[in-house]
Amino acid sequence: MRELEQYYRVLDLEPGATLEEVNQAYKDLAFIWHPDRIPHDNQRLKQKAQIKLQQINEAREKLRSLKAKYQTPHHQPPPPKKSQARTYEPQARTYEPPKPNPDLSGQDFSRANLSNRDLSGRNMSYANLSGANLSDTFMHKVILRGANLSDTNMFRANLLLADLREANLRNANLIGADFSGADLRGADLTGARMRSGDRLLVKLIGANLSGAIMPDGTIHA
Repeated sequence: MRELEQYYRVLDLEPGATLEEVNQAYKDLAFIWHPDRIPHDNQRLKQKAQIKLQQINEAREKLRSLKAKYQTPHHQPPPPKKSQARTYEPQARTYEPPKPNPDLSGQDFSRANLSNRDLSGRNMSYANLSGANLSDTFMHKVILRGANLSDTNMFRANLLLADLREANLRNANLIGADFSGADLRGADLTGARMRSGDRLLVKLIGANLSGAIMPDGTIHA
């Protein structure tokens, strides 16, 4: 029991938290402690972030396994009577939901509510996400090459190391989004909301903007 309480503490949760709360806490902490967010020249903090992320991953997996164990019914066939011949009865199989298909290229998600979803590593190249709600969505290393993201709400979305080459981001709300290390070559950001007055409110540390059309219509050198 003390071990389980420790896993809850790692995720900043009270014992008995729901699976939804466990998943949300994991996404929040993974966003904060992901090593890719740490400057490469700060090896001490980068190593600390790697250890933290390992602890967060372990806590989530242990708690998810525990909840699956108690939520999945176990049906055992009654033992055969000694006077009866033993007949074969197949064991009930634990249902395992299918793993999500990472290939979502060309799919239509226009005006879809994908807020707070974890789309990390998915291939969404050339997908239609126009007008979609992507606020607080975790999209680490997502592939959005050539995707239509016009008029999307990407408030506080995490797009670390995302591939956004030739993506259409016209008139998108990018306030609070993190594009650190993202590839934005040739992307169209015409009219995108990135500033409040003279203050840039989008993280673009290490992002590649070569040839991108900036919000004011200029082409980034």
